[in-house]
Amino acid sequence: QVQVVESVGGLVQAGGSLRFTCVVSGSVFRFLNVDWYRQAPGNQRDWVATISTGARTNYAGSVKDRFTVSRDNDKNTVYLQMNSLKPEDTAVYYCNARLMSTDNWGQGTQVTVSS
Repeated sequence: QVQVVESVGGLVQAGGSLRFTCVVSGSVFRFLNVDWYRQAPGNQRDWVATISTGARTNYAGSVKDRFTVSRDNDKNTVYLQMNSLKPEDTAVYYCNARLMSTDNWGQGTQVTVSS
């Protein structure tokens, strides 16, 4: 069974940085593609970034060049480095570890960016 635990979010001023971790239990981590999503109040859950099993990355246009996703297979961990944060980045961020067609979501973590 795959369990996903995200680090605690935080409050940061615009222009600041935060780094999230997503720790995935189990022995299949290296076979998982991992996505980050976010959901602002009243909005749908939007895709932010993906890192594949081969560490290829893709980003939504709104975060490209500001966010960086990486993984450490030895630590079963995916990192989301968020720089140059904007108030519109305020949302609950979710990690999803995908094994084939099965999603494994984390509990979500709040990020608030003040102007």
